[in-house]
Amino acid sequence: MDSQSQNTSLQRLQNVEKRIVRVLELAGGVTDELSNPSGPRKELVNNHCAEFMQSIKDIQVTLREEIKSACEYRPFENCDYSSRISNEICCKKLEYVIGELNGMKQTIDEYHGTS
Repeated sequence: MDSQSQNTSLQRLQNVEKRIVRVLELAGGVTDELSNPSGPRKELVNNHCAEFMQSIKDIQVTLREEIKSACEYRPFENCDYSSRISNEICCKKLEYVIGELNGMKQTIDEYHGTS
């Protein structure tokens, strides 16, 4: 995924965020209308509910597409960093063990030399 497609993806997600804010405003508008002392205006409630439902569907579609494209993007799938670090750590451990074994061999040789 190149920089351009990342920017486009971020822009789409920012648009989704704006639509979510709009959905919340619609829900709040319906709640306000339903709590109106003179009674709710049916046409306003219907319009808000229709826009709410369409916005929710649009948000779901966009998020599914973004999740799918994010799953297709695997920047580290050809990276050998993890295996190289693991090998390096193993080499250091072997060097340590060899040093310890050499120390033990020296101690044994000294012990046999004094007896």
